[in-house]
Amino acid sequence: MVSDRADETTPFLAMEVFRRASERADAVHLEVGEPDFEPPGYVVDAAVDALRRGDTGYTAAAGKLGLREAIADYYDRTYGVDVSPERILVTPGSSPGLLLACLATLDPGDEAVLTDPHYACYPNFVRQTGATVRTVELDATEGFALRPDRFAAALERDPEVLLLNSPANPTGAVMDGDTLREVVELAETRGTTVVADEIYHGLDYDVEARSVLEFTDEAFVTDGFSKRYAMTGWRLGWVVVPESYADVVNRLVQNLFICAPSFVQEAGRVALEREDDHLDRVRETYRERRDLLVDAVADWGHGLDLGYTPGGAYYLLVDVSELGDAFDVADRLLDEAGVATTPGVDFGPAAADYLRLSYATSMDRLREADRRISVWLADV
Repeated sequence: MVSDRADETTPFLAMEVFRRASERADAVHLEVGEPDFEPPGYVVDAAVDALRRGDTGYTAAAGKLGLREAIADYYDRTYGVDVSPERILVTPGSSPGLLLACLATLDPGDEAVLTDPHYACYPNFVRQTGATVRTVELDATEGFALRPDRFAAALERDPEVLLLNSPANPTGAVMDGDTLREVVELAETRGTTVVADEIYHGLDYDVEARSVLEFTDEAFVTDGFSKRYAMTGWRLGWVVVPESYADVVNRLVQNLFICAPSFVQEAGRVALEREDDHLDRVRETYRERRDLLVDAVADWGHGLDLGYTPGGAYYLLVDVSELGDAFDVADRLLDEAGVATTPGVDFGPAAADYLRLSYATSMDRLREADRRISVWLADV
């Protein structure tokens, strides 16, 4: 018999759309958040060198000390915060870090608060613990900004966890420092543990993304190499934990994941230690792509509405309600125009009338998507 937790785990629609779109050789992929960049050459070289010298065995569950020290140095130079390597655990991707945070803080019957919209997989991480989800709806007219007053009512119930994501998937919203500080202080007054997904840090365009660790040592923070370094398939991330949780999370890693791949950890260390203009180039490229797609949506007409400019990550949420059901619109765009998008319902009820469009693809492909959608809309 299938367990209730497994049965209640919902599919990730973006990957379902990706599967369908991959059957079309001419599809323009705006559905998945996978960078089209290659990892820096020195990162690839570091992995190959590690393989050639036989660096293919187990590591400590927490990860190689050299990588954890490089991560600690990253927090020092980027945010001016002192994080002990003992609080850092390396994970095979950032998603395991989120699961570990949930397993370490939630019991059956507990409650975790998420924003709505939210990353599609968050509720499923919570469900694996037997806890329940409570959502705080964000306002599209405010650019899906995270406002402290919107969290106040939800936190009155003293939930165990508040899960934050900035820059956010699927909205691209970025919390400024004052807002993040206020939300963290609000959570701490209720005894609620903050879990922050910071995987899109570094991809911020108008407002500087601030780390939760600047405002508290008692939060869980996940991050990784997939987005900034285009290392999605390398599966390398980390979680920073409060000091009192380091031992228990280490035990969870030992049992659930053993460790992240050793040679990939070497590549991650080099990525963090090498100072160059890689991230600046990536950020500016995404800014140009964002601006192109924002302008394109404004020109499409037909009631399509964006209403805001995302400040980070590489997504837009576009209101397609005047064209019909978002599922149907996504199906027609793929079948009739060859453009793959993700129905917004994957990201919560507040996004049900929207499509998520990713601009993690080339300018040429974005222009082609714009052309195809414009032609398609002319016949609608």
